[in-house]
Amino acid sequence: MRIVIFGASGRTGIPLVEQALAAGHEVVSFARKAGKLPPSLADRAGGRMEVVEGDVLTPADVNRAFEGKAPDAVVSVLGPTKGAPDDLLPAAARAIVSAMKAKGARRLVWMTGAGVPADGDEPKLADHLIRGALRLFAGKVLAQSQAAVDIVKTSGLDWTVVRVPMLVDGEPAGNFKVGRVGVGTGPKLIRADGAAFLLKEVESPEHVHRLPVVSN
Repeated sequence: MRIVIFGASGRTGIPLVEQALAAGHEVVSFARKAGKLPPSLADRAGGRMEVVEGDVLTPADVNRAFEGKAPDAVVSVLGPTKGAPDDLLPAAARAIVSAMKAKGARRLVWMTGAGVPADGDEPKLADHLIRGALRLFAGKVLAQSQAAVDIVKTSGLDWTVVRVPMLVDGEPAGNFKVGRVGVGTGPKLIRADGAAFLLKEVESPEHVHRLPVVSN
């Protein structure tokens, strides 16, 4: 499969690229600074990785990730960064959706925080407290995450929004739970395990037009 990954040089993007290459896929790694991608990735890619350096706020840069053969899937692990504008995520979603439609690509997997609500959630007291804290201390991040998800959901594409709790570094546990807020999920997710779920959803879609929460 040919997979375009946005946010490839981030702390979740790197293990996702590693796992996609290990599975034999062809990867287009979109990164704001290509130098943040470990050189060892190119060594292991065997010519199956293309790096596109660009800004997701610039549609022309985003379009460059779709040059050549149309991708089988697009994955976004983008997140807000220090100093980024408050509309980073919705602007990126608009640019990515537009580029996908122009190229005829259909499958989009979008990662966001579990603070974004969805039908079927059954938040417990702790969940309400966490969401309240997010609104208070990270309200702009939550708002732009929700705005981006709204764009993805109304895109007309074959989308899946993967919601995640607190992401942590560490050795992969090799498993994950899939549920909803307050139902069958925990408070943390190891990034490598999150990457494994994203790749699984690309290879064997089970949650098209759904917003699962994934945790350890």
